[in-house]
Amino acid sequence: MTEPTDGGTPPAFPFPRTCPYRLPAQYNGLRESGPVSQVTLPTGKPAWILTRYDDVRKSLLDPRLSSDRADPNFPMLVELARSDKDSTLSLAGMDAPEHTRARRAVVGEFTFRRMEALRPRVQEIVDECIDAMLAGPNPADLVKSMSFPVPSLVICELLGVSATDRDFFEDRTSRMLSMTLPPLTRQQAFFDLQTYLDELVTTKEKTPGDDLLSRQVAKGRKDGTYDHDALVDLAFLLLTAGHDTTGNMISLGMLALMEKPELRARITGDPGSTPQVVEELLRYFTITDIITTRVAKEDLEIGGQIIRAGEGVFALGGAANHDPDVFENPGKLDVDRGARQHLAFGHGPHQCLGQSLARMELEIVYDTLLRRVPGLRPAGPAEDLPLKNDAAIFGLHELPVTW
Repeated sequence: MTEPTDGGTPPAFPFPRTCPYRLPAQYNGLRESGPVSQVTLPTGKPAWILTRYDDVRKSLLDPRLSSDRADPNFPMLVELARSDKDSTLSLAGMDAPEHTRARRAVVGEFTFRRMEALRPRVQEIVDECIDAMLAGPNPADLVKSMSFPVPSLVICELLGVSATDRDFFEDRTSRMLSMTLPPLTRQQAFFDLQTYLDELVTTKEKTPGDDLLSRQVAKGRKDGTYDHDALVDLAFLLLTAGHDTTGNMISLGMLALMEKPELRARITGDPGSTPQVVEELLRYFTITDIITTRVAKEDLEIGGQIIRAGEGVFALGGAANHDPDVFENPGKLDVDRGARQHLAFGHGPHQCLGQSLARMELEIVYDTLLRRVPGLRPAGPAEDLPLKNDAAIFGLHELPVTW
């Protein structure tokens, strides 16, 4: 990799967030002075970061940038055992044409129509979680009572997993995604999840039900493409990505809705505006900022900078979603801006498969909480909240609330 122009060591990355409402301060300066910049990862290895919307968007469409996590040069924030890297994590770690075939096989499970059919059950889950919270102590931790139970139970419903295993999944996923726990602890969490899901898929093969995994088994057997290990990897991806991302967005979105009366009034006064509010919250927080990661398969140019084959690239969605050339006054939560072109769900072939489900869950949670618990408010100042800067997906470790 080319040496920094000032002769110094590239800055340490990721840059921490210091406030729930603010992305790392370095992004704005880099977007102006060095939109394609060199950084040093926690592993000590170098990489590039992209901070302009156009560069990020184009990079996510460029087939010369690979998602293959088995590539020895793939930029990792923490060192993993080879057996961890060798798992493709299904869709997330594939390139075309394998990725195209694998995504096509499962995309029908996440159509808008199928997600809408799930809406009544999601509403039941949200109401049950609110009932339990209101019956418990006041103040309560919204993270434990709502933010993670809701998406965990929904994903368990989709995959045909027993709801009694939710605590296991949350614990192992949290450990695996942490950037501060010892590598062996992270690896053990990974293996625990893989083992459970391998057994779950085996059960679906023997005793199918009405769930996503059973339908994938039947479909693969019918067309002669069934692959047990690939389905385990897909289940792993859906389980870990499907509840951690949505859970963190529930926490941060509710914090904003509780602290900003104009946003709360917007939803309670006009529930039909909730989808518009959700889009702006997704853009504003962009909690998956640092997980859109690639490795160059050949030399290429991005934003006037040559990226060499084998070099890692982080296409920062949060920096892109706060690019003032695309979003006027990006640091303001403006639900009237029409932010559907945001990159909170990524872009291109790897755009989030479950985005319709995530949007629906967020809409139902925000609508229902504000309607059923109109006096809901933070139990302390936002600046005292423990930020999740120790994980690949940003959020809050706790959100004490009262009513």
